[in-house]
Amino acid sequence: MDEKLYKILVRVAIGITLVWVSWSIYDGFLEESVPGAHSVQVAAKHLEDGRNEDALREYESQLKDNPKNVYALRGKAQALMQMGKNDLALNVYDDAISREQNFGVTYANRGILRDRMGDHEGALADYEMALKLAPETAEGPGLMTRFLRKQPDKPPTIAERASYLQEQLALPESERLLKLPEQDAKQRPYKMD
Repeated sequence: MDEKLYKILVRVAIGITLVWVSWSIYDGFLEESVPGAHSVQVAAKHLEDGRNEDALREYESQLKDNPKNVYALRGKAQALMQMGKNDLALNVYDDAISREQNFGVTYANRGILRDRMGDHEGALADYEMALKLAPETAEGPGLMTRFLRKQPDKPPTIAERASYLQEQLALPESERLLKLPEQDAKQRPYKMD
């Protein structure tokens, strides 16, 4: 190997190592931590792994310690939705939105829930609000999220679903097709980053 190339590679390796060590120190010691953040991250991991009951317990525990934790509240709603406890999930999403009205992902997830419950007009309103507040939700989950979920095909996005609902709701009621079970089953809640 050429001496000049070797020196460049060594410098790049040292630079990457220094950046990694610096980030580790910052992340572990210097960054101001949010009370309960670790618990919320554990609960979110449970959701990703499909352990919804464990996630719900973590979120409820966090809410006992800090009833104002909107991250835990949104996560609790998502866990309830995944468990099929739709009415409870809707109440919790409503509470989360009343506390933080400008977080588009909460509207997106409440829209998904309303869609599942058959409230298509409410779902459309939530999808539109989510797209207004967080235009990036129109893109759906990214490649890395899909990889982690073992989801090679891009699921339908809320923008696509909103467009479809608009078309269908414009039709006479007897001609509407508002549920597409195969497509609807592919739609997953948005992460609460």
